Amino acid sequence: MKLHNAAFENLPLGAIKPAGWLKNQLRIQADGFTGHLEEHWGDVGPDNGWIGGKGESWERGTYYLDGLLPLAYLLEDEVLIAKANRWVEWSLASQKEDGSFGPERIETVNHDVEKDQDWWHYMIMLKVMMQYEEATSDDRVIPFLTKFFRYVHSTIASQPLRGWAKTRGAEMLLCLVWLYKRTEDSFLLQLASIVAEQTTDWSDIFHDFPFWRKVEQWDWTTHVVNVAMGIKTPGVLYELKGDPKEREAVHRGIDSLMTYHGQAHGMFSGDEWLSGTHPSQGVELCAVVEYMFSMEQLTRIFGEGRFGDILEKVAFNALPAGISPDWTSHQYDQQVNQIVCNVAPRSWSNGPDANLFGLEPNFGCCTSNMHQGWPKLASHLWMKDQNGGLVAVSYAPCTVKTEIGTGTLATLEVSGEYPFRDKINISLALDRTDSFSISLRVPAWCKEPKVIINGEEVALRVNSGYAKVQREWHNEDQIELHLPMEVEMESRNMYAVSVSRGPLVYVLPIQENWQMIQEREMFHDWEVYPGSPWKYGLLATGDFEVAESEVPYQPFLAAHAPVQLKAKGQLVRDWRMEGNNAGTPPLYPNTEGQAVKELLLVPYGSARLRIGEFPLIGQPKA
Repeated sequence: MKLHNAAFENLPLGAIKPAGWLKNQLRIQADGFTGHLEEHWGDVGPDNGWIGGKGESWERGTYYLDGLLPLAYLLEDEVLIAKANRWVEWSLASQKEDGSFGPERIETVNHDVEKDQDWWHYMIMLKVMMQYEEATSDDRVIPFLTKFFRYVHSTIASQPLRGWAKTRGAEMLLCLVWLYKRTEDSFLLQLASIVAEQTTDWSDIFHDFPFWRKVEQWDWTTHVVNVAMGIKTPGVLYELKGDPKEREAVHRGIDSLMTYHGQAHGMFSGDEWLSGTHPSQGVELCAVVEYMFSMEQLTRIFGEGRFGDILEKVAFNALPAGISPDWTSHQYDQQVNQIVCNVAPRSWSNGPDANLFGLEPNFGCCTSNMHQGWPKLASHLWMKDQNGGLVAVSYAPCTVKTEIGTGTLATLEVSGEYPFRDKINISLALDRTDSFSISLRVPAWCKEPKVIINGEEVALRVNSGYAKVQREWHNEDQIELHLPMEVEMESRNMYAVSVSRGPLVYVLPIQENWQMIQEREMFHDWEVYPGSPWKYGLLATGDFEVAESEVPYQPFLAAHAPVQLKAKGQLVRDWRMEGNNAGTPPLYPNTEGQAVKELLLVPYGSARLRIGEFPLIGQPKA
């Protein structure tokens, strides 16, 4: 096996620092769940097995660390860095002579103590170690990982991947590839071949997708988090083998997922298993953050703008929607049409509390796993191409410091508060003049992008979602990027419509009445009840007016949304509730006698109660 060059390369953790609203989002996260979970949730507290205790020793500690560590280093927060490093140091010190490491006692999701080797929890810690080495250059990590993989190589034939590890084998492959690029140790590629062979054949599943309706029974390959992780598997195999069929499998898989299970916020449904397109089906928060990570990796491997489009849509909509604005409660499952969050049975495989906002509604995996979302987005905003050029994956505000071109030290300041605004400013500080490329992602939704460099417009040629600008760059060069956003209504099932403008989906916010149902010291459980009407359809005329205001510290809060859409709609008399949810949007909505009203729509991620898929009233414009 020989590595096939990926299109791009990740910048090491710390090379990109968040700014503006994104930095504020990370700070809110640090002041809420991520910075304080250890003190308030025993599963990742001082008795966790990954810091030497006798408590939970499987995935929750490692999940938590996979978000805590990048958050700490991105914020340069010494308190959080000390917290994260405590876990890392314990794992480094736990390694045995044979290369194995970690807790002795592994209790799985089924509360059984493992008798056979389970590789899944190791895979998460491998991702942590990769990030830690990039952030610190700690020279213990490479030997540690090499020794562990020699242990895996000697053991995996008799103790193969199974269960969760079998469906998530790509997580181990990512680390094997990462380590091989640093050591060129041939046994790593031999091991990668074995791991790939033992991993679920996601390429076959995604190429000829068999799950075209709601799944109502357990299956490893329809579990929504497995699917969100699995979509990158063909990409990782492409990096290992270079077979173009793997690229085709990824695209066919995404197309099928969105056709049969797609939701307006860019995710596919899964209130445990793939659940169809109904806007009241749930989407698990674990799947949201894992799908984001998969899109980041697929961007790196294939260099196609489509994956950045998906990443932004999910990150700017589904991610903030599932977490309270102060980051002290979250949902297990969210709904596009979410009119009430309460303890009640729903047509899901999850329990009756799955859409509560709380500490660990339904199950605690999301409580530990959600922390990676924003930090990993921040650390993947920019990448490098194989010729030393820079690549923009997303335009959230940040500062990038790296070597480019022929070794030029560069600092890029990205400002403009995208995605709440459609103009991005990029300032370059170079220690010398140099010739290199900057590839700017042009989203598929943008029809007339414009780039101005030092006051002069530059002609763009877009290829696979990227416009490459190759030129001699100078210190203090200025790039202005304009990505005009147009309001679009997308027709969905039963001729209901969703509304988007750029990467943001817009929804009708419902007044939220938060009622505490379990009080704790910091992280309470809440039901959320509606305090305003929700049964509105949108007029098919599609008349919208954009209203902008200042971008606040927390932009994902409906009352302070920095951009709104004024729309026209009517109450729909025959839109019913079904099974404690908003029912199917009526195909022929009854609005007889109802006045046309102005509706204020806000970004999806800012409304915890909302209508995001509306009945369509009248005939669309030709």
